Amino acid sequence: MHALNPPNRNRFAFLALLLSSTFGLQLRAQHLVWSNLPSIPDDKGFAGPVAGITDGKLLVAGGANFPDRPPWEAGIKRWHDSVFVLDEPGGKWRTAGKLRRFLGYSVCLTTSRGIAVLGGSNESGHLAECFRLRLADDKLQTEPLPPLPFTISNACGAVLNGRIYLAGGSVSPAAVEALHVFLSLDLGQPERSWRNEPAWPGTARMLATAAVQDGVFYLIGGVSLRAEDDGRPRRTYLRDAFKFTPAVGWSKIADLPWPLAASPSPAPGMGPNAFLLLGGDDGSQLTSPPQSHTGFRREVLMFDPRDNKWSERGVLPTALVTTTAVTWHKRIVVPGGEIRPGVRSTKVLAGSAN
Repeated sequence: MHALNPPNRNRFAFLALLLSSTFGLQLRAQHLVWSNLPSIPDDKGFAGPVAGITDGKLLVAGGANFPDRPPWEAGIKRWHDSVFVLDEPGGKWRTAGKLRRFLGYSVCLTTSRGIAVLGGSNESGHLAECFRLRLADDKLQTEPLPPLPFTISNACGAVLNGRIYLAGGSVSPAAVEALHVFLSLDLGQPERSWRNEPAWPGTARMLATAAVQDGVFYLIGGVSLRAEDDGRPRRTYLRDAFKFTPAVGWSKIADLPWPLAASPSPAPGMGPNAFLLLGGDDGSQLTSPPQSHTGFRREVLMFDPRDNKWSERGVLPTALVTTTAVTWHKRIVVPGGEIRPGVRSTKVLAGSAN
């Protein structure tokens, strides 16, 4: 065996250092330490808020809650339009105007030109409107995007290679079937409008979670719908999950260890390949009185495609569902959401590598 010459030795030493450093970061990132950022400035908090990062700031807007009485006491759900901004993790929330309409339960995706807000719902029903929301010179700006081909709420989505992908959802609050649709929009040429993509091979679903890692889109869990004898929709909670690779198509990945829906979405990435699922609703208390609900699952699950396995990576201090997960100041941030059915939260969770 020939000895390495000095340049080769240096190169291999650098490569070994790089690999060990990368692996170390990935390993540490699998275990997160959770803290609270300043609470959203509202008495009740919101489910389904618009949320994302714009101009380096955390923006939370809209959403829905029960401001007067909980739903089990005949409380009425109200949608909102206030826009709140947190300039830095240690700062104070401030108001930054209003959305153009009351809005909640949209797919919200941070892009280089602002937060893409796709579909959603309000007191009038589900919506097809899409737009980009951003701060420019500290002023709130709205830029239209092509509308969805039909009304959609409770969908999930993520950005992959400059293209938005949106999966599932429902067309109306009374829908007894979820959507089995997969749509995409080229952010570089949005005037070309939404494109129908081949749907995943599993059942139709809403309240699923999306993720993007290493050139692949993932669709995880959610709920399917069917009509009860009285015509009302009944939910079935799902464990299956799929991946979509552009120019290749869909394939199945390992099932979740238990059913999960409404986890913060898009699921944050960990290292070059893996991603985390931050709690969620497993449906085990679906038939329990809402006032006795003990809260949603708090386990953090990691999926690593290299071995096609899910593993537990700690627990959340509080489970928050029907909200967006974002990465901000090297932290995973989960603003607001529901802590149990009908009960919202003002908490803003922040997870950082230990």
